[in-house]
Amino acid sequence: MAISVGTKAPDFTLKSKNAEGVSDISLSSNIGQKNTVILFFPLAFTGVCTTELCDVTAGLGQYSDLNADVIGISVDSPFAEEAWAQKENIRITLASDLNKKTAADYGVLLDDLLGFGATSARAAFVVDKDGVVQYSEQTPTPKDLPNFDAIKETLKGLQ
Repeated sequence: MAISVGTKAPDFTLKSKNAEGVSDISLSSNIGQKNTVILFFPLAFTGVCTTELCDVTAGLGQYSDLNADVIGISVDSPFAEEAWAQKENIRITLASDLNKKTAADYGVLLDDLLGFGATSARAAFVVDKDGVVQYSEQTPTPKDLPNFDAIKETLKGLQ
């Protein structure tokens, strides 16, 4: 079960790959400065995940206007995530939870998805500048998308 609103968000440091190389991405780098939208998604190169992150990329300015960074997290390697981002023109920060610890810390690790083993569920969290979860949603199935209108409404209330 996903961690609840009002919970101190578990910090993480995950690997991200882009044209400049591999870097560390951490939640704590936004604390005190920006709100953070964390989007857990099961697997890169899949239809629903591609739709979700391409749609978020298309509206990325809306999140910036709401003083929020968006971080997508999956159990894929940072190299697979980068190849997918390049292929689909995904411009949000993608972070690799290859050891599945962050998904477990947020309560969204699925034991097995269609025989592929443990992956993250599709889930969304809004973490405020103080590091507290202000929005928490795990979708009923990996095929369902989070409620992005509710996410944006939460962010508007944090400005």
